[in-house]
Amino acid sequence: MSDFRSGFIAVVGRPNVGKSTLINTLLGQKVAAVSPRPQTTRRRQLGILTRAGVQLVLVDTPGVHVARHKLGEFMNDEAEGSLQGADVILFLVDVSSDPTEDDARIADLISRAQPHRPVVLAANKVDLVSGVDAAENLQNYRSLLPAGAESVLISATRGDALNDLVDVLTQRCPLGAPEFEDDQITDLYEREIAADLIREAALLKLRDEVPHGLGVRIDEYKERENGLDYIRATLMVERESQKAIVIGQGGKMLKQIGTESRREIETMTGRRAYLELRVKVEKGWRNREGILEQLGYKPRP
Repeated sequence: MSDFRSGFIAVVGRPNVGKSTLINTLLGQKVAAVSPRPQTTRRRQLGILTRAGVQLVLVDTPGVHVARHKLGEFMNDEAEGSLQGADVILFLVDVSSDPTEDDARIADLISRAQPHRPVVLAANKVDLVSGVDAAENLQNYRSLLPAGAESVLISATRGDALNDLVDVLTQRCPLGAPEFEDDQITDLYEREIAADLIREAALLKLRDEVPHGLGVRIDEYKERENGLDYIRATLMVERESQKAIVIGQGGKMLKQIGTESRREIETMTGRRAYLELRVKVEKGWRNREGILEQLGYKPRP
């Protein structure tokens, strides 16, 4: 065990660059919600990858963005807080496009928060761009970071060069014993992951009809003697018009959200589930600290 390496990897980047997709792919199973909508991830979550000789504790974070409400401020704080105490910083970018102002803001945050920590630049979505454009865009991203930062071109969805990325991260982790058991893959409880999977299903089904003013609260989560999980959850929206859209005509949309999220929850747990959903209007909930705490969006001690 003297040559074992273990480290916390802060995975940071702007919204929708593929942080959660990368972690799910590395772990070989879904532990983080994913959708095409930015800001699907709203809080820190650990993805624990244990291989021979190394344990990488990947800290999935919300995308850093310009906050317009208390929820946004919480999300940015979660991302920035992940840099504190990280052994390595993994800056994930979208190499199919040029750097944005958010990318520049994150690079500056990295430089100020952890000036002496190793930084690895993972240029994602290489499958969406030509080799020439990828090389040019990569150089533009590299210019945002200190000269010592190493870069890897990857595709989180297709799996390109992910073993190379793991090798680079491993080399930069300190020697030390693992922090978690070999079979542990995340730090969240099943009920917390279930809430994210319900919200993921809603984002996928609703697309642009309802903005990110949607939250999910797990009101009850019980494993019954017959092996069936009973889950009761509330989908929270900010306006009556949004409630009507989420429910749909004759309850059709809410049923579709329930069916999709139940399937994902059963895949996660390996058990059958009964899922009961309701929709509630809480005006301006993204700026109400009490509601945010109910949904699990509260500062960590």
